[in-house]
Order: sequence, then structure tokens, then C-alpha cells
Amino acid sequence: MITLLELGILGAAAYRATQLGVHDSILDPLRDRVFAWHANRPDSRPRDFVVTLISCTYCLGWWISGAILLTYLLATGQFDDAPLPVHGIEWFAVAGVQALGNRRDDTWGRAS
Repeated sequence: MITLLELGILGAAAYRATQLGVHDSILDPLRDRVFAWHANRPDSRPRDFVVTLISCTYCLGWWISGAILLTYLLATGQFDDAPLPVHGIEWFAVAGVQALGNRRDDTWGRAS
């Protein structure tokens, strides 16, 4: 089970990775290619799903939070220390910290 300090650090890392994926200009060329791919068949549900995923801080943040948590648990050897439902709760907690950062951005504007 992760500590509160680890939760805060993982949540902050997930927040920053989500910002990278959704907003940062370094990934603009990749996002532009995905949007162009979607524009070729705008009625495609899988393409709608992908565009929604990469455009939504909460959607992408959920999956990034899980990936960061899983990577951390495997790298530190903590994955087998707790049952799977506990890791699911940890995933919700990390995603919650990440979402709080994005909620702050929504309320007070994005940090520069």
C-alpha cells in the first residue's frame, strides 16, 4: 500500500503527464495527426473515442494515473504486497489527486 507522500508525488506526476498529453505544444504534431485521421471519417466511433480520450484531461488523466501507479508499484516491488482491489483504490486516489490539479486549472486558469 502506498503512503500519503507517495500518493501526492504520484498524483502530481500524473497531473503533469496529463498536461503533457492534452495541452503541451511538444505533442501538437501528434495530436494534429490524430485530429486529421479523425476528420477523414468523422462518423467513426473508434476515432471519436480516441479524439475524446486525448482531448479530455479527466479521461486521459485516469489512464495515465493507472500507468504511473502500475509502473511505480512494479519498479519498487510493491505490486504483490497488497491485493488487487487495494491497488484499484490506489488508482482512484492517484487519479483523484491528478483531477484536483486539473480542477484547479479549470477554476483559476492553466498554470504557465
